[in-house]
Amino acid sequence: MIQASAPALILASQSAARQSLLRAAGLRFEAMPAAVDENALKTSAQAEQLRAEDAAVMLADAKATRIARRHPDALVIGADQLLLCEGQWFDKPLDAAAVAGHLRALSGRTHHLVNGVVAHRHGQRVWQHAGRMALTMRPLSDAFIAAYVAVEGEAARHSVGGYRLEGPGMHLFTRIEGEHSAILGMPMLPLLAFLRQHGVLAD
Repeated sequence: MIQASAPALILASQSAARQSLLRAAGLRFEAMPAAVDENALKTSAQAEQLRAEDAAVMLADAKATRIARRHPDALVIGADQLLLCEGQWFDKPLDAAAVAGHLRALSGRTHHLVNGVVAHRHGQRVWQHAGRMALTMRPLSDAFIAAYVAVEGEAARHSVGGYRLEGPGMHLFTRIEGEHSAILGMPMLPLLAFLRQHGVLAD
């Protein structure tokens, strides 16, 4: 895999999972967290009755736009992920009790993770992608949920579902449909295809 020296690649995210995926693919990039009011944007999206895919792209675009204004020559990648279960949108849990609440709500049900990814360069959006994955969680007992929360600790709060599929969260599911990297927060196959088309990676 050969990456061009220009443009510089910037990930507008502080997500450890997204950074790990890009590093695993051999990409050279800089991570810059974008300070946007995600809750306000989600509230607006729901009030406007946007599709989850459109809302995820809107959130990703807000992040990329904020960083791209300061680095117009770079290729800035923004990403966001939403979780929906039977019409309800979930936010990242704030504490261990909220993690347990998420798991009880998702237990025995199929929920969807919806990703939005955009790329900005020279003051404009040059690419976007949206995707949806379906995950079916097995029925979980209160005892199991308590044990899981104790094992995962602080790490569980960094995922919108309260689980990390790359860790002990694998024990929660009976069926998973979708690209593994997309479930972790970054659909790498579409992203790598775009980077090749854009000349960042050798084809």
